[in-house]
Amino acid sequence: MSTVVANVIVPRRSHGLLGAFERAAVNLLVVAGAALIGVPLALTIYLSLFDEKLILFPPRGYTLSWYPAIIPNFGGPLLVSAELAIVAVAGSLLLGVPAGIALSRYRARVTGAIAALLLAPITFPGIALSLAIYVFLILIEQHSGVQFVGFLGLVLAYVLITTPWVVRLCLASLANHDRAAEEAATSLGAAPLTVIWRVTLPAMRPGIIAAALFAFIISFDNLEMGLFLAAPGVTTLPVAILQYLEYHIDPLVAAVAVAQMVIVGASLLVLDRLVRIAKIVQ
Repeated sequence: MSTVVANVIVPRRSHGLLGAFERAAVNLLVVAGAALIGVPLALTIYLSLFDEKLILFPPRGYTLSWYPAIIPNFGGPLLVSAELAIVAVAGSLLLGVPAGIALSRYRARVTGAIAALLLAPITFPGIALSLAIYVFLILIEQHSGVQFVGFLGLVLAYVLITTPWVVRLCLASLANHDRAAEEAATSLGAAPLTVIWRVTLPAMRPGIIAAALFAFIISFDNLEMGLFLAAPGVTTLPVAILQYLEYHIDPLVAAVAVAQMVIVGASLLVLDRLVRIAKIVQ
């Protein structure tokens, strides 16, 4: 009898120890991940307050004067990046939303191949994709005489890299969509385009808004495309920051990074309140 009891109790103790070890490992990974993300953010905020022309530690004082200096130093590139991002968002939505609707409705081998093709730009490294687009645009310029490297080339490149995210989020927003309302509208005589405009697109609204925000952020912060496809007078904000760092080592760049983090974070919080991003991404 004692032998049986021992055989029953020991596995329970070992199972309890294993569970405690797993919980401790998970908690350690969570803490490590939070530190990996939080420490650089905290250091960036701290550096943006230094009252120094050079980043020296400890600083002689702290100031907020670097934040008003963002617009005079980076106003032009900031405007260029915003214009490019807005145009890229419009283009990616025009391509991605219809593609998402079509891929969610039709299940076949062809649609699977199309989905893989649309999502392919996500799988390529940014530098390699940027170089390939640059070479391709140069070849087109040589044969057509039309200049693509510059604003137009950047717009096309941004549309290429943001469309997969738009398609992905549109598919996610339609994953649990009940098509009974569409079928009812069709049975009542509504045209297919009317059904899409009045029934499907309102159901996709959270996904479309989230896709537009993600496309804007990806376009606005992209560095690789700007390095290869920028032209005189068309300098994006990431490229301007990189050029600034070649000759200056001051807290201004940290202030720019903090301002971007605040704007993006506030936008995500507001958007999450409106459309619940977590449910869409899942």
